Amino acid sequence: MIFTTVVANAQRGTEINLWPEGPNTDSGDPTDMAKVTVFLPDEKRATGRAIVICPGGGYDHLAFEKEGTLWAPLFNSMGIAVAVLKYRMPHGNSGVPLEDAEQAMRLMRRMAAQWHIDTEQVGIMGFSAGGHLAASAATLFTSDANRPDFQVLLYPVILFDTPHGTRNNLLGKNPSSELIERYSLEKQVTPNTPRAFVVLAADDRTVPAAHSLKYCLALTENKVSTMLLMYPYGDHGFGCQDRFAFKNQWLSELEHWLHTF
Repeated sequence: MIFTTVVANAQRGTEINLWPEGPNTDSGDPTDMAKVTVFLPDEKRATGRAIVICPGGGYDHLAFEKEGTLWAPLFNSMGIAVAVLKYRMPHGNSGVPLEDAEQAMRLMRRMAAQWHIDTEQVGIMGFSAGGHLAASAATLFTSDANRPDFQVLLYPVILFDTPHGTRNNLLGKNPSSELIERYSLEKQVTPNTPRAFVVLAADDRTVPAAHSLKYCLALTENKVSTMLLMYPYGDHGFGCQDRFAFKNQWLSELEHWLHTF
């Protein structure tokens, strides 16, 4: 009920071009521009925390509302600033989405004073292929400026050891072994990977549970604080939909987790 109420009262966000002078890497589609839509909480409620949201879509399209803007009111109600990322499709140029996600992280920190953000409380969230992008940002970061402070992953794609649509769209149909290794994110976890909150359904037919389980195992082996919620049913793409029987439970767990650090 709370989630429904805050969604109904959602404000319009502010759209910002991430690369006003052009991106570093060409995606192959000049009409596809990376942007963020920023939603800020009331200043009196702001906690200093912020989150970049990466919608899913198999690196082929974006579920921008269902796995993006729909979440802004919920986080704003908790005093958390939100940037919903419209990342560019890679068309086989594997570095493109991550480049956009890292730029979004830098933007949030660069605007920290103006947007009442704590630069050490900027996290990332992703769904399905967007979960792969969020986990890429959490494991492949190159500096403190683009390192997330926490990660929230819903039914994320993690494993790239065998071909599937998400891998093909990101790496192409005949990727090198080096690219496969780099984007097999369970292999990229280190003790410096940020804390994680991971949610999935055991009966997911699109992204099998092994993706999340192997990632969480790698996190725990590296002593990274991890919370894993695996529900018995719900399939793929449930997000905050009412069809998911455990919706209220997992949202409550997320809010509680966010208050533990």
